[in-house]
Amino acid sequence: MSDLLLLTGALEPAPEILPSLGLLLHTVRVGPAEVTALADAPPADAILVDARRDLAQARSLCLLLRTASLDAPLLAVVTEGGLAAVTAEWGADDVILHTAGPAEVEARLRLAIGRKATLAPAAPDEIRSGDLAIDEATYTARLRSRALDLTFKEFELLKFLAQHPGRVFTRAHLLQEVWGYDYFGGTRTVDVHVRRLRAKLGAEHEALIGTVRNVGYRFVPAKGGDAGQLPRSARPEELDPDVTEADGLAPGEQARPEPAGAQADRAQAGRAQPGRAQPGRAQPGRSAQDSAPRDRAQPDTEPRQASAAPADRR
Repeated sequence: MSDLLLLTGALEPAPEILPSLGLLLHTVRVGPAEVTALADAPPADAILVDARRDLAQARSLCLLLRTASLDAPLLAVVTEGGLAAVTAEWGADDVILHTAGPAEVEARLRLAIGRKATLAPAAPDEIRSGDLAIDEATYTARLRSRALDLTFKEFELLKFLAQHPGRVFTRAHLLQEVWGYDYFGGTRTVDVHVRRLRAKLGAEHEALIGTVRNVGYRFVPAKGGDAGQLPRSARPEELDPDVTEADGLAPGEQARPEPAGAQADRAQAGRAQPGRAQPGRAQPGRSAQDSAPRDRAQPDTEPRQASAAPADRR
């Protein structure tokens, strides 16, 4: 999501000038078609100039804006008939048809903002990684043209990680480098500051600070345009104060629930003791008849022989 500034002389809302803006999630501010509008408006990621009706006025405004040393790309919104009048002398980075669909508008904005961020020269004391710029001289950090409201320790932690992209640091190491050797707090302080940093970077850029399980954190440099799918070790995870490394889990990793029926199977296995036959179950190598309980007193299988006949009476 980007912050856009639309300069127009018409008394119309932004969706009337460029209907696709009403279907996108960008923040759009509308200002008068004057150079002074830049001073009254907050910094924007891209500037749109309404050139649908008065092409001459739009061309003059684009030239004046270009001489003002813009940090954001400049795009002209024109009709299909006005495309023939747009030339390189306008100084616009791109043109957008007012009937363009949301996908085309999004792509043109993304490419224009990306090219501007790539071509922008870095200051001597500035660290750049994709849309992130860290200025050591002024102790400020920016995402595109949006300034991040960071505390001193948050800025120092982000700067230290960005100075060593890809390198993994333990919490104890970060505590010594950022907070100093005389700091007596626990390593949990690092987790809290990382969580706050990710929240201020936003969902789109929070993956710049990656988590390495059971080790610590690292700075994941942004790759050209789109960082793509990050590995599991580089994905930020929400920290859980109840789960610590002493439990064998990295902070932020939730214990997986047991499969359904696992507790019942474990309880049944605990009741069955080895070496003792269970009623109604045949043991391996023995038939069901041998496994059945036997009475202590075995019944006679053959009838007793009749006693000897009494002696003949004389």
